[in-house]
Amino acid sequence: MDDHKIRFDQYLVDIIEHLPDPTFVINLEGKVIAWNKAIAEITQVKAEDMLGKGNYEYAIPFYGETRPILIDFAIRKDLNIEGKYDFVKRENDTLIIEVYINRLKPGGIYLWSKASPLYDSNHNIVGSIEIFRDITERKKAEEELRNLTCRQQALLSATPNIIAEVDKNKVYVWLNNAGLEFFGKDVIGKEANYYFEGEQPTYNIVKPIFDGSEDIIYLESWQRRKDGEKRLLAWWCRALKDKDGFISGALSSALDITDYKKAQEQNEQLNKDLVKSNKKLKKLALCDPQTGLFNYHYLQEIIEAELFRAKRYSHPLSVIIMDIDYFKSINDVYGHQFGDQVLKQLAQLLKSLLRKYDIVIRSGGEEFVILSPGIDRATSLMLANRLLSAINLYNFGDKKQIVKLKLSMAVVSFPEDKISEGKDLIIIADQVLNKVKESGGNSVFTSLDIVKGKAADTGMPKKTVNVEVLEERIEKLTRSSNQSLIEAVFAFAKTIELKDHYTGEHVEKTVHYAVEVARAMGLSREEIERIHQAAMLHDLGKIGISESILLKPAKLTKKEFAEIKKHPQIAVDIIRPIQFLHSIIPFILYHHERWDGKGYPNGLKADEIPLGARIIAIADVFQALISHRPYRKDAFSKKEAVEIIESAAGTQFDPNIVKVFSRVIRNID
Repeated sequence: MDDHKIRFDQYLVDIIEHLPDPTFVINLEGKVIAWNKAIAEITQVKAEDMLGKGNYEYAIPFYGETRPILIDFAIRKDLNIEGKYDFVKRENDTLIIEVYINRLKPGGIYLWSKASPLYDSNHNIVGSIEIFRDITERKKAEEELRNLTCRQQALLSATPNIIAEVDKNKVYVWLNNAGLEFFGKDVIGKEANYYFEGEQPTYNIVKPIFDGSEDIIYLESWQRRKDGEKRLLAWWCRALKDKDGFISGALSSALDITDYKKAQEQNEQLNKDLVKSNKKLKKLALCDPQTGLFNYHYLQEIIEAELFRAKRYSHPLSVIIMDIDYFKSINDVYGHQFGDQVLKQLAQLLKSLLRKYDIVIRSGGEEFVILSPGIDRATSLMLANRLLSAINLYNFGDKKQIVKLKLSMAVVSFPEDKISEGKDLIIIADQVLNKVKESGGNSVFTSLDIVKGKAADTGMPKKTVNVEVLEERIEKLTRSSNQSLIEAVFAFAKTIELKDHYTGEHVEKTVHYAVEVARAMGLSREEIERIHQAAMLHDLGKIGISESILLKPAKLTKKEFAEIKKHPQIAVDIIRPIQFLHSIIPFILYHHERWDGKGYPNGLKADEIPLGARIIAIADVFQALISHRPYRKDAFSKKEAVEIIESAAGTQFDPNIVKVFSRVIRNID
């Protein structure tokens, strides 16, 4: 054996020469006998300059003047090197280390090195071989992972929610600061069930996590705080799996919802009280307290709805207005108390003589209106004459005084009388009623009885002095009460924010977008104000929807969606008594209708849908798309939301309004 190399087969030399990892071999004298291309590249030292070198000169390219001991171990196997390298592992005759070296590259390099002895045929050590591998990138990745883990731990520790990990035995193994603050430090190592207060153990509730049937579940449970107080926690639990996919435990996040639940219960009670108050308010606002009949407020609201229905289904609609002749003289002779008694008796008599679906309204002091759906002028005229005859024969009063009543009655009918709005029926009927009184009263007239050249010529009346006086009187009587009701409703609408925090912000943004679109369309100031008010109140009906539906994070069932679809009608029912808001009712009721007729509540389509409702529909959906909602993880961007709106033009939305909206939305926010 010479000084330069161990005698071994040439093919082994070739193998070492072509190994991809830096490799060199030394003999028992510590001299280099093999130096492959890979190590020459990394050290920039050629093999011919290194072969035969000894006294650890081979180590200088790696370690400088430091005495290397890795090869010493491979040969002598008796060196204690723990603590001298980043990582040390002994495997029988082999030593594996990881070491940082700053000589080979700017900024240094991490090397993994494996040193093993070489044996002859008699199993005698004749030298050693050392292989290197650059693990710098792996070390950087490990460092980044450690930093990420530290950041995650810091985040979990800082969050106000309780974060807890349990193992497969349902034992707490880790809690963040909030969890330790709630349960106390002694919770670690104890079963989660120990802190549970309820009808069934916690592990039964989370059983789907551990049997693999659910990856994530939500539950609410009463649990003891470290001071002994019971608190209601809302838990979101998720399964933890090992590298082989087996469930190893669960990670849970909890929020103390005790105070929220109490506020929710108080809010539900408040809602019940509000509903009761609202029913009383509606009854008070729509009914005449003296006779129990509907009042003028109700007439103003119902007349338009009845005409709309008559037009839609091509059904006739008739109105009978009756006024007691010389009723003032009854009050003057017998007193107002007796007069009130007569009015009550007349109201009861009318209800007994009419069909159950005829609507009787006391529109003024001694004036009554009857709405009769489904009957034409001829039938309505017969009904009015029958009523007049019955009333003329009836004895009104008490045992002491009895009076007979005479009435002037006017009949107006759609479609015979050409009208475009429900109020036109009342205007024409008032004009006809004046003609009856001019003719002596106690008769029934129709528009055909008006002198030629007046309303009968066109079917559309001109306002008479009496009508103007009546409207002025009604306006003065209702102005004060309407203003109070309006303020109450807007205050009432604010209570929705107690149930659904999203709704408050959503309504404000929806109003903003709707008003801007209305302005861009060149609508009148009055129309823009109506759209503004309707947008503010479009979600008022949610006050009647359960929080469990409004805040549900998952998809709604058919039954739950049917409940949601009631909110436009609920809103309309709430504001129906308020004459001042009457004009915005169609905007609120139909803001979920679709251009293609597939919306709700009535399946209106295209121009059948009021313009204000079409504008609010687009603003409402756009604001919902760009908002975070319980049933959707992430909100859409403004650009994405606009694209969704534009894609629904001609199906869900009015295409012309969508064009205006797309132009406007780019110039706001």
